[in-house]
Amino acid sequence: MTSTRLTEGAAATSLTVSEETVDYVIVGAGSAGCVLADRLSADGKDGVLVLEYGGSDRSLWIQMPTALSVPMNMARYDWRYFTEPEPHLDGRRLHTPRGKVLGGSSSINGLVYVRGNPLDFERWQAQGASGWGYQDVLPYFRRAERRAEGSDDYRGGDGKLDTRRGLLTNPLHAAWLEAGRQAGYPLTADMNGFQQEGFGHMDMTVGGGRRSSTANAYLRPALRRRNLTVRTHSLATRVLFDGRRAVGVRYLRGGELREVRVRREVLLCAGPINSPQLLKLSGVGPPEELADHGIAVVHDLPGVGENLQDHLEFYFQVACREPVTLYGQMSALRRALIGLKWLLTRKGLGASNHFETGGFIRSRAGVRYPDIQFHFLPMAVSYDGSSLAREHGFQAHVGPLRSRSHGWVRLASAEPRDKPKILFNYMSRPEDWQEMRACVRLTREIFAQPAFDRYRAREIQPGEAVQTDAQIDAFIRAKVESAFHPSCSCRMGNPAERLTVVDPSTRVVGVEALRVVDSSIMPSITTGNLNAPTIMLAEKAADHIRGGALLPRSAVPYYVAPDWERVQR
Repeated sequence: MTSTRLTEGAAATSLTVSEETVDYVIVGAGSAGCVLADRLSADGKDGVLVLEYGGSDRSLWIQMPTALSVPMNMARYDWRYFTEPEPHLDGRRLHTPRGKVLGGSSSINGLVYVRGNPLDFERWQAQGASGWGYQDVLPYFRRAERRAEGSDDYRGGDGKLDTRRGLLTNPLHAAWLEAGRQAGYPLTADMNGFQQEGFGHMDMTVGGGRRSSTANAYLRPALRRRNLTVRTHSLATRVLFDGRRAVGVRYLRGGELREVRVRREVLLCAGPINSPQLLKLSGVGPPEELADHGIAVVHDLPGVGENLQDHLEFYFQVACREPVTLYGQMSALRRALIGLKWLLTRKGLGASNHFETGGFIRSRAGVRYPDIQFHFLPMAVSYDGSSLAREHGFQAHVGPLRSRSHGWVRLASAEPRDKPKILFNYMSRPEDWQEMRACVRLTREIFAQPAFDRYRAREIQPGEAVQTDAQIDAFIRAKVESAFHPSCSCRMGNPAERLTVVDPSTRVVGVEALRVVDSSIMPSITTGNLNAPTIMLAEKAADHIRGGALLPRSAVPYYVAPDWERVQR
């Protein structure tokens, strides 16, 4: 082993050159990286090294489901990314949490398990992601899942990821479902099964009362294998190339730059912010941007960092007449008792994320499948815990699902430790404003149903005075927040199309032995939360990487409202 000097970005650092060579290097131990680590090391033959910049996930705040808002606001576990000033949201800079810990964002998210609508994947196929239609991906959703309520043609029963329904002990959940029915919407037996559209129970990634992150579900059991190594506190700074073939990764650990070589492939699973950043730092991306930062071009790939998408949402909050909400559990003593019960039994309120019911509806006639999502919560509080509940209340998190506004991830400098620039360009299209106004008015109608008569007091937010388009727009500009679903910044598609970054086998176009596997490769954002489809992506990508047969396609039907062209519900 020898040591030399070099400059990596702006930092001159000692480079330790070792003889370390493995078959696969995985950058990022997140929702996708942990899945690949398990699947690619399963036969005990290939040597797999996982590089993760964060550290251990063994924390009460991560493992206890009800504490979900804590780790997403801790610099120890979150990259602390913020957008550039968003021009259509009063110049606000929005928080974009990304997991910096084993399990990645699956260790700091809201634990909501939503696969998306079957037509999302039909859309992927139409957008050039051949072989990623609903019949292709359903078997991989099923392979991943171990559902507490058992398996069927849509759901998995013996996979690695634990899912279950919530406790459903709070009476407000029943009121929410009945209000949806009274408003004329269907009830669905399973949002992740035959019919997504309608009001119903939500699933969460919880098993045995504990968060079922991909670190718990996939990585930790796989670490018993001698051919799998995880190296934490390791920041990948560059993919190494020989010509256009990826041959290894340079990374920073303990103040030293190190290198590891690969016999097979480099797999980027760093997420929708870090994967495009690392590609660009490595010379793969738009030549003009790379030149601005003095980075030599390995391959001209203009789509890297473009097509960035997200979901926005706001909290529609109503004061509650009866003391039945979770606000009654917010005293220091009661929270301590909840935590103690969870520590001793893994049961009680500590074992739930409390997003136990929700809904998917269409904003207007002529929309083929749901474009609005609800998460119902029996408390009035911000999702990330930044504002505490001040009274008994309840709320629906509501927002559109297929925004036309797209953004980008771009380098701030050639220094890997500098955070990239992020702009979602939220609400830049008139159609997005129309959908947001529908969200306000349709939610107000639901909460006005007789099912809530005994509970409903004043409207806390937006407030009854917010009625006109202009008033709703002002509320949205000031109060809308990210739902924390960044995606699509390294889109998968037809390699012949200019903005495609990876082909349908997840290989980076124009280079060899390099793939991206995370939510950045989604051609377009899915209808719902992103953890479940990201895990599915990795399950299917593992089969592409190993070169074996793919799982047989499914042939089950799925629901589309028969009169969607004519009526909204």
